[in-house]
Amino acid sequence: MLLYLRLLSESFSFAINALRNNKLRTLLSLLGVTIGIFSIIAVLAAVDSMDKKIKEDLSDMDMNTVYLMRFSFGPSEIPRWKRQQFPDVTYDEFEHLRRSVNGIDKMSFNIFTRNENIKYDSKTVNSIRVKPSTFEFFDIEPVKIDKGRLFNESESNSGSPVIVIGSEVATGLFENSDPIGKKVRLYGQRFTVIGVLKKQGQGMFGDSNDIAVFFPVNFLRKMYGDNNKALTPAILIKPEKGIDVEEFKAELAQKLRSYRGVKTGEINNFFMNVLSGFTDFIDNIVGQMNMIGWIISAFSLLVGGFGIANIMFVSVKERTNLIGIQKALGAKNKFILFQFLFEAIILSLIGGIVGMFLVWIIALGLSAALDFEFVLSVSNMLIGSGLAAFIGLISGIVPAISASKLDPVEAIRSGM
Repeated sequence: MLLYLRLLSESFSFAINALRNNKLRTLLSLLGVTIGIFSIIAVLAAVDSMDKKIKEDLSDMDMNTVYLMRFSFGPSEIPRWKRQQFPDVTYDEFEHLRRSVNGIDKMSFNIFTRNENIKYDSKTVNSIRVKPSTFEFFDIEPVKIDKGRLFNESESNSGSPVIVIGSEVATGLFENSDPIGKKVRLYGQRFTVIGVLKKQGQGMFGDSNDIAVFFPVNFLRKMYGDNNKALTPAILIKPEKGIDVEEFKAELAQKLRSYRGVKTGEINNFFMNVLSGFTDFIDNIVGQMNMIGWIISAFSLLVGGFGIANIMFVSVKERTNLIGIQKALGAKNKFILFQFLFEAIILSLIGGIVGMFLVWIIALGLSAALDFEFVLSVSNMLIGSGLAAFIGLISGIVPAISASKLDPVEAIRSGM
């Protein structure tokens, strides 16, 4: 054990001397390892941060929630031309399914539409997210109220002109004054502000409720009807806990097929998107991004490996005389082999540590500049360190073997 500790100490000393005595050559050679480790850890950190943010954004929602609509969240085997012929879900279908399907906990009718501008007196907030829905939506996607209240069942069914606004919308329109009871204009109509949401922060997909407004979906239906192509309706269904989701989806599909008159043998003319399936789709994308990052970074690591090997061959050449003296004094081949291997690993680790340090600095800067937390996890740092050590081991093995096989007499003579 003491032998290996001495080897590590000597190898570390030789590695530091290599950096000190041949600064430019060593730094240029280590640059490949630094860039390679930086690339891999940066990709892993970015992907992990994105994955963490997505999971946090979806954490308040039931992963078994079904989005019933004419579009699919992910890739579909159904041809595009056929998907374009699918009809939108309707409010009548929403009411029919609510009455006839068993195992429903909560269910809401929502409309997805383009962003709009909202006004109060002379002030305008542009490009806000408009989220018309029935009152049950707040039980499916929980929101936190800062002031006032959410709209109730009576207001939802009648399509009352009441509105709940996000924190940034409230700040933009009313600054420090109380928004509750004030009249705002949206779609050229007046809405009474009844609630303000607590600040949420930026979502992964830019979907923060801070820049959103909620109002009864029936208000929009009264304005535009149910056949406006600028509107995309969806039925959100949260099944009861403990229920078999696949059986629930099968009953849901059967009821809607029957209501629409879809014949036996024909495909469903709607999609049942489940959030758990969406997270699986995201996980697949995350895995592909990681793989692409590894492939790109591998080229930098390959260059870095050649750089380390070059340093070690030069180091063997410069210390040939010393190797001969060590062997003449009784040093075994294994001692020489490990000495150079440890030196290669230490040099590579130095390059890897620099790469990880750069990722850490950039992550801190981006986290401070953006409303997004970049995570440099311990596991990623261990991956970077292990990879750097592996590159050093592979790159140093050939020079180390060549050094360990030197004849002591010839080594001393050639070094003189």
